[in-house]
Amino acid sequence: MLKVLFVCVHNSARSQMAEAFFNQYATGIDSAESAGIKPGTLNSYVVRAMAEKGIDISGNTTKGVFDLYKEGRTLSHVIAVCDEATQQCPIFPGVSNMLSWSFPDPSSFSGSDEEIMEQVRVVRDTIEATVKEFINNPKAEKK
Repeated sequence: MLKVLFVCVHNSARSQMAEAFFNQYATGIDSAESAGIKPGTLNSYVVRAMAEKGIDISGNTTKGVFDLYKEGRTLSHVIAVCDEATQQCPIFPGVSNMLSWSFPDPSSFSGSDEEIMEQVRVVRDTIEATVKEFINNPKAEKK
């Protein structure tokens, strides 16, 4: 059974998408949640992009990784989804299966509404493909 925690800085975009895709595609016994170092506000572009895939995350809240750690959650994997080039991702002590998947941060995107949406869609689709690949082979190292 996989119990996965996706982590990033604000839990407002990438980790939310990864959690939603994992829970959409994984078997009924596997589950995922997400959290961040400094929980922020759900990214409205990400909400819209996920709705295009038929997944409603508009009611999700952002969570703090340290709150989950204090609760003593049992996890099989912790996967950091930060942009390794520009961000420090959280470490989750006590978990031996830690992976790092580097994705650009949608909160850093600029341009017109449609240009930002296009960039978010690229990240969304890459996260979706990566999550599907992980579900099919959770022992494989990624990125």
